Amino acid sequence: MKIAIGADHAGFEVKEKIKRQLEEMNIEVEDLGTGSGDSVDYPDFGAKVGREVASGKADEGIIVCGSGIGIAIAANKIDGVRAAQAWNEETARLARQHNDANVLSIGARVVAEEEIPKIVRAWFDAEFEGGRHQKRIDKISELEK
Repeated sequence: MKIAIGADHAGFEVKEKIKRQLEEMNIEVEDLGTGSGDSVDYPDFGAKVGREVASGKADEGIIVCGSGIGIAIAANKIDGVRAAQAWNEETARLARQHNDANVLSIGARVVAEEEIPKIVRAWFDAEFEGGRHQKRIDKISELEK
């Protein structure tokens, strides 16, 4: 499994911690930036990760900005991306189980540091349930056309 990861300056340190966690989980990581805490624009990194996932170059993505909102909005502009912001284990799990989200968004400034590894773990432990949820995902895909 290959994960594309990206963040703006506000999410840089959290991105680095998530990268280490993923490597400990034996998950291949492609870091799309940013490479420091210097100010950058979150849409650039949401789009980069979204494009990697939508093209199939990465299986899934993780994005981080201050709130997790703006970067998710940017990623969701890419056809085929279903970026979901998670602020706890339950929202991470449900994003995967019910929404088949393929990009996880985290807010570095609004999620407690100790919760982030739990969110990431819940994301990877959950699987899309299909069934009644599939028709809803199909409707979302139709909106992109």
